[in-house]
Amino acid sequence: MEKLGKQTVKFNTPPTLLECATIVGPKEGQGPLAKYFDQCLTDEFWGEKTWEKAESKIIKETINSVINKSGIATADIDCCFAGDLLNQCISSSFGLRDSNVPFFGVFGACSTFVESMSLGAICAESFASNVLCATSSHFCSAEKQFRFPLELGNQRPPSSQWTVTGSGATIISKQGFGPYITHITTGKIVDKGINDANNMGAAMAPAFIDTLVTHFLDTGRTPSYYDIILSGDLGYIGKDIAIDLAKTQGYNIKSNYNDCGVLIFDKDAQDTHSGGSGCACCGSVFSGYIFKQLKSKKLKKVLLIATGALMNSMSVQQGETIPGIAHAISIEI
Repeated sequence: MEKLGKQTVKFNTPPTLLECATIVGPKEGQGPLAKYFDQCLTDEFWGEKTWEKAESKIIKETINSVINKSGIATADIDCCFAGDLLNQCISSSFGLRDSNVPFFGVFGACSTFVESMSLGAICAESFASNVLCATSSHFCSAEKQFRFPLELGNQRPPSSQWTVTGSGATIISKQGFGPYITHITTGKIVDKGINDANNMGAAMAPAFIDTLVTHFLDTGRTPSYYDIILSGDLGYIGKDIAIDLAKTQGYNIKSNYNDCGVLIFDKDAQDTHSGGSGCACCGSVFSGYIFKQLKSKKLKKVLLIATGALMNSMSVQQGETIPGIAHAISIEI
């Protein structure tokens, strides 16, 4: 590994994204990316008694799927990085409790998938042969914890986003023929004073820009180097803010920039307001759609920047502002 600038690491022996898998909920299965997912559920409970148990089952089965697809024996996985949105990351820990794989629980809110991949790549560059990375979220469990119980039927403002029900998982390996993780840029906490829990895009967009600009400065690259620059879940409002903020920094990203929260739903037909969000937003869009584009070489250079709002329900109730974080990972063929 080689450090570039203050926040970026270049891998001298880039680890391979060996395989990916994703399972999503029924609303995601009715969206424009449905054909790229491994499995689309028909209901939110999936045979379980609670939404939390359903989310734990989703990440468990997604992990089983990626292991089966990779051909790697569970015993040959050196460690796992996983996290979710629920208190104490119970979806990940309960979903993996029978896996017998060394486990690192991580939390970066909706940036957790790229945070896990970044840590996994560092391990693969050093001691690990195979690292499992996964995350999950669930619309119903997230609404219950962060906003209002669904039974209340509260009105959602236009700036709100729809938490993706699903899970994304990948195996990072020391061996393989790509796609390769070539760089990671670890984000800093950025807080611009936004305190509206129904406007995550505005809260996270400044962190996205901070990491994006840092990545370009550290690597000497420009937006045109990448086939696509993809943010985690800024949604429609956050995406527009990000484009404008990038211009103020001297970068025009409009032509090759998109957002997972924009891609996963049909905004008008599915009434998702500002788009998708949640840990599974970035995890499922990358593990399904983007990974398949990389494998088919329709995309060869991807900059994935997952964004997260580092708050919880208590901090919002106490009137705290919402700190943002964004982690970047460069993936190339």
